Amino acid sequence: MSHISEERKEILLRRYGNKGMNGNAGPGGRRPGGMGRPGGPRGALGGGKPKNAYTTIKRLLAYIGRDKIKILFVLACVLGSTLTGLGGSYILRPVINNLVSADRSAEEKIRNLAIGLLTMACIYLVGIICSYLQQRIMIGVSQNALVRIREDLFRRIQKLPVKYHDTHTHGDLMSRFTNDLDSVGEMLNNTMAHIFSSVITLIGTLILMFVTNWILSAVTIITVPLLVYAAGMIGKQSRKYFMAQQQALGAVNGYIEETVTGQKVIKVFCHEETAMEEFEFLSDDLRKKQMKAQFFGGIIGPVMGNLSQVSYAISATVGGILCLTSNFDIGGLTIFTQYSRQFSRPVNELSMQMNMIFAALAGAERVFEVMDEAPETAGPADAIEICAEANPVEGAQVIKGEVELKNVTFGYTPDKTVLKNINVKAKPGQKVAFVGSTGAGKTTITNQINRFYEVEEGHILIDGIDIKKIRKDSLRGNIAMVLQDTHLFSDTVRENIRYGRLDATDEEVIAAAKIASAHSFIERLPDGYDTVLEGDGSNLSQGERQLLNIARAAISKAPILILDEATSSVDTRTEKYIERGMDRLMKNRTTFVIAHRLSTVRNADHIIVLEHGEIIEQGTHEELLAMGGRYYQLYTGAIELD
Repeated sequence: MSHISEERKEILLRRYGNKGMNGNAGPGGRRPGGMGRPGGPRGALGGGKPKNAYTTIKRLLAYIGRDKIKILFVLACVLGSTLTGLGGSYILRPVINNLVSADRSAEEKIRNLAIGLLTMACIYLVGIICSYLQQRIMIGVSQNALVRIREDLFRRIQKLPVKYHDTHTHGDLMSRFTNDLDSVGEMLNNTMAHIFSSVITLIGTLILMFVTNWILSAVTIITVPLLVYAAGMIGKQSRKYFMAQQQALGAVNGYIEETVTGQKVIKVFCHEETAMEEFEFLSDDLRKKQMKAQFFGGIIGPVMGNLSQVSYAISATVGGILCLTSNFDIGGLTIFTQYSRQFSRPVNELSMQMNMIFAALAGAERVFEVMDEAPETAGPADAIEICAEANPVEGAQVIKGEVELKNVTFGYTPDKTVLKNINVKAKPGQKVAFVGSTGAGKTTITNQINRFYEVEEGHILIDGIDIKKIRKDSLRGNIAMVLQDTHLFSDTVRENIRYGRLDATDEEVIAAAKIASAHSFIERLPDGYDTVLEGDGSNLSQGERQLLNIARAAISKAPILILDEATSSVDTRTEKYIERGMDRLMKNRTTFVIAHRLSTVRNADHIIVLEHGEIIEQGTHEELLAMGGRYYQLYTGAIELD
């Protein structure tokens, strides 16, 4: 029996389901990877109404339409396949009339039957070839479209601001790349060609039905509104539940991603049972929504099939009466009943694939929701390029690294101000440290300097230039960061260091490693700099990973450096080793240091004490101790940082 409260259930659905995808944040958020403190659970509840299906289909067709020549060839094959099917059926009329005719001899009947069967065989052979080519080419077209969608989605995610990633679960974003795009791929592979074929079959069958007998055609068409109404009613419900299913699937993936990543924490605090109960709730929620989606998607086929059988029975009955009361021939009745089945078959085929269609449309909507998110802009058209003297760029303005925050005020949400009238000035080459309690606004200041979040009030200047006038990529290219949470890629040690500046030479990589005090341990690795790292550097110690992180920052030659609690997750001995690397790294760079361990900031040129987003003290280490205020209490252990 689940012990999860209703409030907790609502939180789970809101946090991991990412309903609405509007990126709004509420109170009480987490700190994502040391990069900031967006004020709420990722993917706040609200605005979960799915977009218009017509718009989604139109966008999917635009991706397919880029292979126009292939599409035209597929349409030609579909047309050929459909016409051969209809033509082969129509030949049955003279063949049957020939067999039941009393005016022909047995030899004539056999000869005409052989000619008719041979003609039908040739026609159907052409149809088989057309069907094969149609399917083969359509698979290529659909896969090309899927590649384009996947690339556009990945490209958009790369361009989304940090705020978006801070407010959406990684698992749900991954679900859009996997489950949602898989659903779209299934539809494009199997359904699109059927739609083309069904439309042409429907039109061709209708024409031949009127050519055969207009009275029976009218009787058959009477049942069409009933078929359309039934398909529309069931389809409306099916689409709604398939959208809910895709959201629930994203929630399950998001929860799995987070719990697998944090498995060590779960075990340390003995939360296995809680995690299982919460997963069971999310899994059960997915089961319920899948059942509804599959039910409405599944009943549409049988319902449409039974309605078409009723239409077939009525046509056969009326046709039999016409054969008895008028000059309507047996061959005509035979092919008309066959056309009657063919007339409903396209509708039945589409209805049987409604599960796939609605799942794909729901998945496509979720993919397009991400694509429609506003990308991070580089800056105004006349934005300035900047560079450091150590890393000159043609046409860019050389900066020394003077950074000034003037009256900066900011809040992640309108109702909660995180920074209040912050004024800080760092001269080129100076080391400025921020200390204070958790949530005081230390990391938020560095987020503002990087323009991960835009300043609401006040200005941030680099060498007197407002950073809003600097291109974002140029700004960030001149700021190196060493974070508490290291991230290494599944590549060689050499390439992980080179990630700080992709055009760096091997000699520069080694020089950066020496600056970071990483060269000696790298040399001891099995393949030295060519050692391939596993799973975010799991084959290295925490300290070694951090040294590579420092080397990555060193190779960038950025004039501004940010160290965000870079040594808080290592032991004291390792910290001393890392500090030697950081001291070399900070030489001749304007450096901002965030640290909980005050011993690491004693040699800072300027120390700023923050509380509740305000500067309450500032000065050198000796000056602050002499004040006997907050810093003195923190340093002497009278109070502790929380």
